[in-house]
Amino acid sequence: MKKYDVAAYIWPAYTGEEPRTIPFWPEKYGEWQTVKNSKPKANGYFWNRKPLWGYVNEANPAVMEMEIEEAVRHGVNVFIYDWYWFDGRPFLENCLDNGFLKARNRNKMKFYLMWANHSANQWWDIRVSDDPSCDIWDGAVNRANFDIVCDRVIEKYFKQENYYKIDGKPVFMIYDINNLVRGLGGMEETKQALECFRNKVKAAGFPDLDLQMTIWSESALNLSGFDANHVGSTKDFVDILGFNSISHYQFAHFNNMGDDYLNILENVKKEWARIDKDYKVPYYPHVSLGWDNNPRFYGFKPDICYNNTPENVEKAFRMAKDYLDAHPEVHPLVTVNSWNEWTETSYLQPDDLYGYGYLEAIKKVFGAEEE
Repeated sequence: MKKYDVAAYIWPAYTGEEPRTIPFWPEKYGEWQTVKNSKPKANGYFWNRKPLWGYVNEANPAVMEMEIEEAVRHGVNVFIYDWYWFDGRPFLENCLDNGFLKARNRNKMKFYLMWANHSANQWWDIRVSDDPSCDIWDGAVNRANFDIVCDRVIEKYFKQENYYKIDGKPVFMIYDINNLVRGLGGMEETKQALECFRNKVKAAGFPDLDLQMTIWSESALNLSGFDANHVGSTKDFVDILGFNSISHYQFAHFNNMGDDYLNILENVKKEWARIDKDYKVPYYPHVSLGWDNNPRFYGFKPDICYNNTPENVEKAFRMAKDYLDAHPEVHPLVTVNSWNEWTETSYLQPDDLYGYGYLEAIKKVFGAEEE
């Protein structure tokens, strides 16, 4: 029977252990503070989901042992950790380092990194989240910091026994390509930096790097890093910079999410067809479970996905499986948003509304192959 790799993104903020998180979540248990303290809006809207597993510390290896067991039991066999580098040092590594990598059953799961190199805005702190002027950290890095990042992820993560690889090549995703080019100073500089990264990976004993790009909508992008008139598109970045593969992080990046989930899936089908036509590299189909980021704001945000029931999300998983079956040349990987994006209401973890419904939907589509 064919095996599929179902990879769920992890937002590593449900710990409270890292000192730099305390300014955002002073109650010291990470963004669970935002989830737990959600209040009704002025218009009466009330987001009040509750996790069936409780407000657990995901930097605790005992917690992650439980989560790994539940993930694997339902067909999720890869975690993609959002990984951050701000102000010349890592941010939110403790969820991966202290939780997942110290779990006794860690080898039941593979993992890889998505470098979430976007700038940190005001959204993480509900006290200022409605003020767009409150940028906190710039996610762009210069070449010196880029080289430090490369060395760190190779030595600390790529060499882990259960780091996810395709044909022996460690997979590494980059979230914000425009930010990468801006920080490194232009397209040619970025190309050189990525080639250096590949060489470092090969020198560490791997056959190569599988460099994955997070794609959004097909939009004009700044190819030079500074000249606003020198623009191209996302597919130009993929080709020029030598990315090996692409996937999405969220349907919200190319969809109006204030819609019925089944309508959104029709747009997703069109987007996948466009990607097939326009891109030369493999696309790994992506499934988002929904969208509602009202927990992060005092004011009401109307772009709320509705009708995203487990039964309808199962349809999305079947779409992804069908896509992979129709592309046998592509490694059978599907990305999912997400394992635990509670404050964006796109999570697999069980809650008081649907119970284990989303996990059971994955198991129906992908897990049965393994049973």
